[in-house]
Amino acid sequence: MHPLAKLDQKFVWHPFTQMRDWLRREPIVIAEGEGAILRDVKGKEYLDANSSIWTNLHGHNHPKINAAITRQLKKIAHSSALGFANEPASCLSAELVEAVSSHASPKPATGKDQTAGPELEKVFFSDDGSTALEAALKLAYQYTLRTRGPKSKPRFLSLNGAYHGDTIGAVSLGHVDLFHQAYGGMLFKTGKVMSPYCYRCPFNRARPERDDARNYRKCNWECVGKLEQKFSARGKKGNPYAAFVFEPLMQGAAGMIPQPNGWLKQATDIARGHGALLIADEVMTGFGRANSKLKNKNSKEPLFACRQENVAPDFLCVAKGLTGGYLPMAATLATHKIFEAFLGEYHEFKTFFHGHSFTGNQLGAAAARASLEILQSRKSVQARMELEKNLRAELQSLWALPNVGDIRQAGLAAGIELVKNWRTREPFDLRDRAGIRVCEAMARRGVLTRPVGNVIVLMPPYCTTAAQLKKIIAAARAGVMEILERRN
Repeated sequence: MHPLAKLDQKFVWHPFTQMRDWLRREPIVIAEGEGAILRDVKGKEYLDANSSIWTNLHGHNHPKINAAITRQLKKIAHSSALGFANEPASCLSAELVEAVSSHASPKPATGKDQTAGPELEKVFFSDDGSTALEAALKLAYQYTLRTRGPKSKPRFLSLNGAYHGDTIGAVSLGHVDLFHQAYGGMLFKTGKVMSPYCYRCPFNRARPERDDARNYRKCNWECVGKLEQKFSARGKKGNPYAAFVFEPLMQGAAGMIPQPNGWLKQATDIARGHGALLIADEVMTGFGRANSKLKNKNSKEPLFACRQENVAPDFLCVAKGLTGGYLPMAATLATHKIFEAFLGEYHEFKTFFHGHSFTGNQLGAAAARASLEILQSRKSVQARMELEKNLRAELQSLWALPNVGDIRQAGLAAGIELVKNWRTREPFDLRDRAGIRVCEAMARRGVLTRPVGNVIVLMPPYCTTAAQLKKIIAAARAGVMEILERRN
């Protein structure tokens, strides 16, 4: 066993990992990366098929981001945001607001849009996706108390299967029993409503086909009706929901569950109609990841998923890809209306009492600015357009596998749901470790990713070539055949 692997097993406690299993075999120790390729300490190369847990947008060791961090490092690595400003964070905040607003839907020429939200104008920096959501929750909670009155009891609504992070507030929004049940006694109550999971929707009358379930579903938008009922029932109690929290276009950790076209706009219109704030969790979907509306390399791309259905939230939370996957940094964008509720004289104590030591870190902000510049370049737009097209085409070959029940894609994020038999949709028990074992088989073939339960996640860096993508899909196909078909 490599000495570094021994050190890891002796001292490191890994996240979301059963450490007894971890200690049974030698772990892969990553030493280097270049583009979509990772290299371990033994010199073996792997393709990074999930962008190092959904963070690395442009590939590893990108010269433009490297140079931006190096330039900033020669000035200063960090200074406090409590009482001081700095150049990279100030510039990044303006660029983030511009990136959101420049791709916003135009306001109607006539009439008044009752569901339209105001523009996002303020940026609160933090450390990761959990803290970005935590900031949004606290802001929404305080805003509700200050606008509805101190006797109001702000309550939040999120989707079944929701995962919004691991801080106590974010976990309270979550509805994944496997992750969250152990902390039940620590959490505050939140509302839950069915997610639009077409493949396993009880209202979908369609028989299984070899296609994305969203394309052949037979329903009457019962999921939207359930949402309306939930808001109405809460409103009748005299204490309407303070905010609706959602991942736009695709729920990531819920199992890569994509929303059918039109669901997001209907859902947020209902929430707005009941006076709820909108909190968009774009930690996974942001910065072009879930984009599926690129028509050509010169088109104006909505970098944020909520904009693809003309949704203007009150809060937009970003992290993961914010720095291109280089450094931990997050941001919560909010409207001026929210910001104003926290303005007052010092003695009124309306301050937002929340913060982090590394808020607005200069190195992270420098990396994020470089990443945004890359994202908006014609070359990057062209690469993402080609990658999405190639990913969609390559995934089609997996429909031939009897243990593939559903393949779903939102832009450059895809999920492959493994089942015992596609005709019955019968799932594997989580104890079978079907997803994990298939990913282990893929690793033996030089492709790294991590499943969500029985769903294989593919989320390649934007620099992934057509040849590399073919290898990723080939490894997935061979892994499923090796692990699952021999069971049948």
